[in-house]
Amino acid sequence: QVQLVESGGGSVQPGGSLRLSCAASGGIFSIYVMGWYRQAPGKQRELVARITHGGTTNYADSVKGRFTISRDNAKNTVYLQMNSLKPEDTAVYYCNAAYVATFWGQGTQVTVSS
Repeated sequence: QVQLVESGGGSVQPGGSLRLSCAASGGIFSIYVMGWYRQAPGKQRELVARITHGGTTNYADSVKGRFTISRDNAKNTVYLQMNSLKPEDTAVYYCNAAYVATFWGQGTQVTVSS
């Protein structure tokens, strides 16, 4: 069983930045594909970014060039650096770990508003 704990959410003005962190425990972190998803009110959960155990990344078109996902296998942590934030980025952001099974964190709220 893998436990995921997100942190780093908050409120920011448009154009601002936030960095989300997700600390994992209870599994072999280095073998998992780690991802960040988000869910806005009234919308389905969507993939934001994903990083494989080898460091290959992919991003949703809406965040390309603004968000960067990275991982530190020594710290069992995955990060999401979010720059040039827009109001449409407002959502609950969830950390995800996938290998044979899939695990989710509890989510962290990101609000982008002036």
